[in-house]
Amino acid sequence: MTTAVLICDDSNLARKQLARILPQEWQANLFFAGHGAEALDTLLTQKIDWLFLDLNMPVMDGYQVLLEIQKRQLKVNVVVVSGDVQPEAFERVKSLGALDFIRKPVDVAKLQQLMQQHAIEIEATAASPAATAVVSAELSAEMRDVLQELTNVAMGQAGDLLARLLNVFVKLPIPNVNLIEVSELHMALASVEHETATSAVCQGFIGGGVSGEALLILTDSSFKDIARLMNYQGEPTPEIELELLMDIANILIGAVLKGLAEQIDMSFSQGHPVVLGQHAAVSELIKANAKRWRKTLAIELSYGIENYNISCDLLLLFTEDSLKTLNYKIAFLLEE
Repeated sequence: MTTAVLICDDSNLARKQLARILPQEWQANLFFAGHGAEALDTLLTQKIDWLFLDLNMPVMDGYQVLLEIQKRQLKVNVVVVSGDVQPEAFERVKSLGALDFIRKPVDVAKLQQLMQQHAIEIEATAASPAATAVVSAELSAEMRDVLQELTNVAMGQAGDLLARLLNVFVKLPIPNVNLIEVSELHMALASVEHETATSAVCQGFIGGGVSGEALLILTDSSFKDIARLMNYQGEPTPEIELELLMDIANILIGAVLKGLAEQIDMSFSQGHPVVLGQHAAVSELIKANAKRWRKTLAIELSYGIENYNISCDLLLLFTEDSLKTLNYKIAFLLEE
């Protein structure tokens, strides 16, 4: 029987990060919830085997969900996944029936240990499924839809460029558009900093009242196939991998920003690309931008290449101050 899993977290990035590292056989029956009340509805209508539960959420928090599970005597294995690592939090969730507690960002080794403890086999890192987007009240549905469509067009242009360059078919899922807090950004980037199976490049951009950072995250397992497609001979050396990473970043970041800029009648100047973890620690990046990134508009794009073990995520992180200009541009587009 297929294991049914529910991931409950108000952060789309957090849900995606956790879903990516779940066992391969769990990907076929995966559910998502953006807050506790939504999770409880799913638990009452679906037979869920495992619930991965955040604590601090709107509408209904994780503690309230645990209380309802106890009250209704629902049979489900609950693992709390939270950035609140106080000893009291751990004790409280254990007393409310949680099997275990995993701190954010989720450590693959800790998850593997948990699975082994409960006699469940876990395979290598799984591909990321499409996560259900949760739209912040501060981001109107209309603005989100327009941004998603603009990004979809730009993403298609970048995918076309990559497809023509490598003579492949590029898989392009629908982009996710959300507002996130700087703490969520730190969590997402920390997973890059500590996960040895990924490499990442960041590049700043600015133009006409809009600015931000583009982050390209590439799985290290992609390098071998990318090298083969780009006609590199032999096993990729660290120098070649760095060159390949920069090549992919230049193609995708440049093409996506160009595609967006053309649609909103704007031009972007791009800064020098920086390899995360080599030239700038993630913690330093966050510290330097925390004040202007109190809240940031995040657009997530995922690229895959059919029949090849190649996948990468591109995050466009616009500063909060950019929202005013983007709203104006979108309003103009809607009037046309």
